Amino acid sequence: MHENFNIMEWFNSLDVFLKTYWIIAGAASLIFIIQTIMTFIGLGDADGFDSDLDGNSHFEGPFQLFSIRNLVNFFLGFGWGGVCFYDMFPKGLVIILALLTGIVFVFIFFFIIKQFLKLGKDNTFRIQNTLEKAADVYLTIPEAKSGKGKIQISVKGAFHEIDAMTEGERIPTGGKAQVVSIIDNQTVLVIKL
Repeated sequence: MHENFNIMEWFNSLDVFLKTYWIIAGAASLIFIIQTIMTFIGLGDADGFDSDLDGNSHFEGPFQLFSIRNLVNFFLGFGWGGVCFYDMFPKGLVIILALLTGIVFVFIFFFIIKQFLKLGKDNTFRIQNTLEKAADVYLTIPEAKSGKGKIQISVKGAFHEIDAMTEGERIPTGGKAQVVSIIDNQTVLVIKL
């Protein structure tokens, strides 16, 4: 005869350590799901749901180390790491592996968020961003504004080909130049480097 599975009986039969991991994993998962939903519907940090602790409690650097979001990510990894490793290793090693899993989760989510933030950056090319930058001469630039050549220049990590003129001597293909001023929206004035 088939018995009905009773979740409370199963949970009560677990070791105290395993119960703790399950409680941490369940609570962190629930909070993580709520945070994720709030972020996707636009109720994230900008709308009064600031998840970071006191402004003096974090390191200055590429991300805030001490935040509610990172705490949830840590406990998500810690709880599920403890549940997964519990039957495989001794309790002391499980604690260490769960801690390491929590730390790895924080850095994984940091990396994911960093990639999403890159998508939101304005990488629109503006010729003003070429000022004072070095460039490679792509097509020879004739001397003394007697014609146009082309330079290849990196702006915000992307390469662009721009018309270029010089007031000085001819700059051959493969030479180096520096942008000193902007003539119009498609042309810059360069000097030989």
